[in-house]
Amino acid sequence: MEDTWIVTGGCGFIGSHLTRALVEKGYQVKVIDNLSSSSIDGIEDLIDSGDVAFFKEDVRDQDSLESIIDGREIGMYHLAADPSVRESVEKPIESFEQNVRGSMNLLEIMRQKGIKEMIFASSGGTLYGDVETFPTKETTPLRPISPYGASKAAVEMYLSAYASSYHLDIVSLRFANIYGPGSNHGVMHDFYNKLMEDPSKLTILGNGKQAKGYLYIDDCVKAILLVGTWISAPGNTGFHCFNLGTESWTTVTDLAEIMVDILDLQNVEFKYTGGERGWTGDVSKNLLDITRIKELGWHPETGIREGMSLFIHSLMEKSSPI
Repeated sequence: MEDTWIVTGGCGFIGSHLTRALVEKGYQVKVIDNLSSSSIDGIEDLIDSGDVAFFKEDVRDQDSLESIIDGREIGMYHLAADPSVRESVEKPIESFEQNVRGSMNLLEIMRQKGIKEMIFASSGGTLYGDVETFPTKETTPLRPISPYGASKAAVEMYLSAYASSYHLDIVSLRFANIYGPGSNHGVMHDFYNKLMEDPSKLTILGNGKQAKGYLYIDDCVKAILLVGTWISAPGNTGFHCFNLGTESWTTVTDLAEIMVDILDLQNVEFKYTGGERGWTGDVSKNLLDITRIKELGWHPETGIREGMSLFIHSLMEKSSPI
């Protein structure tokens, strides 16, 4: 078990890519996922090969976690969460239960069973909320505007407290918008489906001027693995946070134009729903300062057009009849 990592949410978009990367590095992986917004398709071959032990359980179930985690694991990559900012506005208690209570259960398991390391998937945009300074540094006060963002902020406070009180080593990675093959939600996925249904027009939520950083999945996973190695090194104790994103932002209209061009569509009419936000709780502008994680030797390698092309072609392959 000394070469085993726990990955919660390991069947999800980022989690499945991370799980595969860990196996490729020679680790065994225990994946805990309730499959509420995912499937085992992305890691089924790894389960069949015996490199991954899969447990269809919920991080809110403390008893199940105690039976799965024996304390000999290296640490945890904690990605399990309610993934929808929009739905958190409609169901704030459910968002709290999944994101905060589930994380507390894992922290208690770590405390009780002597597991020292965790890398937590946080959120850059929803955590900081509406800010005035870009790019936004990790020292910026947290002012979330959605229950989802509030849940991530609450978890970070507990991560800091547990790291200090129980001598745990924890990193919170504050993600920008992650995209790429395997993603089944988000603005790019939404645009693709709309254009496949009707290539003559595209409805865009908000005014199209929302500007954010979009990070390709391969770059994201490389950063997660780097931080997992970094936190194990002597001296990197306690709680740390790193922004993870790109050095430039892209507007929603820019995304639409790039997608239309890649799909080689002509005369597509863009229809905007209006307003600065796409929905309640949407952070309209988000660009993270990534100086701190670049100092560890990481930098984003995939440009937005290259990444979108890879993503769109993966969607086309998936939707093509065999």
